[in-house]
Amino acid sequence: MTWENYASKLEDIEERLSRAWSQVGHVNAVVNSPEMREAYNDNLSKLTDFYADLSQDERLYAKYRTLRNSQQFDALTDTQKKIVENELRDFRLGGAELPLQQKARFKEIQEELSKLSSKFEENVLDNTNDYALYMHDAEALKGIPADVLEAAADAAKAEDKTGWKFTLHFPSYLPVLQYADNRELRETLYRAYATRASEFSKPEWDNTPIIAQILKLRHEAAQLLGFDNYAELSVATKMADSAQHVKTFLQDLAAKAKPFALRDKIELEEYAAKLGITDMQAWDVSYVSEKLREDKYAFSDLEVKQYFPESKVLAGLFRVVETIFGIHVNKSSAPVWHQDASFYDIKDHQGELIGQFYLDLYARNNKRGGAWMDEAITRRKSAGGITKPVAYLTCNFSAPVGDKPALFTHDEVLTMFHEFGHGLHHMLTEVDDYSVSGIKGVEWDAVELPSQFMENFCWEWEVLRHMTAHVETGEQLPRALFDKMVAAKNFQAGMQTVRQIEFSLFDIRLHSEFDPHGTTTALDLIEQVRDEVAVVRPPKWNRFP
Repeated sequence: MTWENYASKLEDIEERLSRAWSQVGHVNAVVNSPEMREAYNDNLSKLTDFYADLSQDERLYAKYRTLRNSQQFDALTDTQKKIVENELRDFRLGGAELPLQQKARFKEIQEELSKLSSKFEENVLDNTNDYALYMHDAEALKGIPADVLEAAADAAKAEDKTGWKFTLHFPSYLPVLQYADNRELRETLYRAYATRASEFSKPEWDNTPIIAQILKLRHEAAQLLGFDNYAELSVATKMADSAQHVKTFLQDLAAKAKPFALRDKIELEEYAAKLGITDMQAWDVSYVSEKLREDKYAFSDLEVKQYFPESKVLAGLFRVVETIFGIHVNKSSAPVWHQDASFYDIKDHQGELIGQFYLDLYARNNKRGGAWMDEAITRRKSAGGITKPVAYLTCNFSAPVGDKPALFTHDEVLTMFHEFGHGLHHMLTEVDDYSVSGIKGVEWDAVELPSQFMENFCWEWEVLRHMTAHVETGEQLPRALFDKMVAAKNFQAGMQTVRQIEFSLFDIRLHSEFDPHGTTTALDLIEQVRDEVAVVRPPKWNRFP
């Protein structure tokens, strides 16, 4: 039993399958359609079935154990040893050591979880795409930036309607929450966003029973494998020692951050009162925060946005990575799924191709929300030579409006650098073995390091001054404005930190304390977490998650 005649062969199979499926999964996420969805789900069940059988195959598991215990193992490279150790772990976590009857049940659970997770995402996307708020009174839209209004007018016009169309896609939704003087409008959009795919939406989109079933099945799967709960199963592949270790860390962080969050809240409430808001609600927070920042630091997000046209941001980003890593990034050509998408090459100083990536930056209907990097092709060395890595880099920024280019907020610039950090992790890897190449095999609680590293450059003057040009004058970002941005960098950081802790603590508690036979629901638990860490309580009808 050797690496070459066994493990390497399985690596070949996995790479070919992953390369094909990554394309299907990506297209389903960015240009979703009924036909695409049907094809995706039909094949998802086959793929889940295949991987469930693979992970429970005692013959394959035995061969990995033989390789691990042989003299051959000592001669393997560090990356190959890591792959073998990971495979042994994944066979155990995949049910390879379970009795036959429990194997069958474990496989059923994996297949059902796959279907439920896909349906969960579809419900959120469908509800997001379906929602539209048409406005006809310009007075009711005061405060909303002109480019957002122009985009809303164009959206209405595209449907042969008058007025303005607002949606729950972030480039439409967030500016309303941040800038609209109309409090009722802010509440209307916030309520629509916060109740997506819940019992307040169409019954066929309600994720409430899906959440309960996912939790029940995850708990059952964990117990079949000998874990007390799903959280313990999850951390088995992470750097953290245990679920309790994670909870203790988060609770300690919350205790340190909450006093600062309370201070931030008091400051906000006092300023809200000056604006005539005496009972600050969740839909007021972004609006009051923006007004307070403008007053306190004498600049606005909208002002900064005018200096970040897409072309300058990308040129600045590429300049940074070219300087640090000695590479060149150039636009190339390849078939794409939408006219918004583009394709780029990364080469070294000798012109040798290192990697490639697709870039899809704008929000649109039938595209999953958020920002992410995913693998299209993973670097590996085989008999045919080096396979060059290819990445998908996806965001949901505002598209160009009228004759103006796309303009990014500084937060969106941070997001762009963040995702490109993940892309660099994937594309600049020098690892030859597929299963630990790039981001593969990296623990989820460690994988954010390159992305966070890249974010830091968005706060460096020598970087920003080369990637800014006012959309109308071409003027570089003034140093005085940059200094104000830096001064405001930690504005409301206390509230932002406890909000993230709330997400994390809810996740780990939900998966460590859930009792499938109990009466406590996910909504009950999020309220308990908020009792512990939150300083701004959303309304009872809020359905995050």
